[in-house]
Amino acid sequence: MTQRILITGANRGIGLEMTRQALARGDNVIAACRAPDKAAALDELAAAHSDALTIIGLEARTEASVQAAAAMTTPLDLVVANAGTMNARGGLTDAGHTEENISDSLMTNIAGVFFTARHFLANLQAGAESRAAGIIPRIAVMSSQMGSTERAGTNAPIYRATKAAATNLARSMALELAEHGIAVGAYHPGWVQTDMGGAGAAITTEVSAAGLLRRFDTLTMATSGVFETYEGEPLPF
Repeated sequence: MTQRILITGANRGIGLEMTRQALARGDNVIAACRAPDKAAALDELAAAHSDALTIIGLEARTEASVQAAAAMTTPLDLVVANAGTMNARGGLTDAGHTEENISDSLMTNIAGVFFTARHFLANLQAGAESRAAGIIPRIAVMSSQMGSTERAGTNAPIYRATKAAATNLARSMALELAEHGIAVGAYHPGWVQTDMGGAGAAITTEVSAAGLLRRFDTLTMATSGVFETYEGEPLPF
């Protein structure tokens, strides 16, 4: 059965590639991004998939924006909270760790996940026909192994902290939403060749997105609360 998927941060990088691959396999995708009028790559996909792709504006760090986007959206089977940012890579003395940049990271990477889950919850609950067909409604939180306490490092401490919090949110939501039959997982996409990961990263967006979509497909109520890589390797919290 065709899945109905919302992907935030869908205008570039992993989010764009997940959108591309989900469309290619026959899913319907709502691609959400901060500035749809500047999302040329999504426009190209829309030209080829006009019946299956909807592009919407969504600023993940602003609750009113997320709420408005959810109110205009149809029932969903999968919500991918992918929008994220890294504003500084160095340690304590990195001048990039300004109040403004830290606030942006906290609001996007943590509050953005919370707002997305909160306001698209009703869309996930509305998919009765999908449940009848055996599709479990799911929330996939884009985290990182950099958020693992057991894999702590000295670079990008604010980013690491936000991803630790995002993973914690995923675990909490998995517990809260269990009674509603909604599964939640947190995922490490790998070190990917994106603007954030850099050209020297280990894998392409194509490899990461394909692996992530496979992991999302395998998420069930029995595995809800999982924290794993795009290849399915369990990660320590």
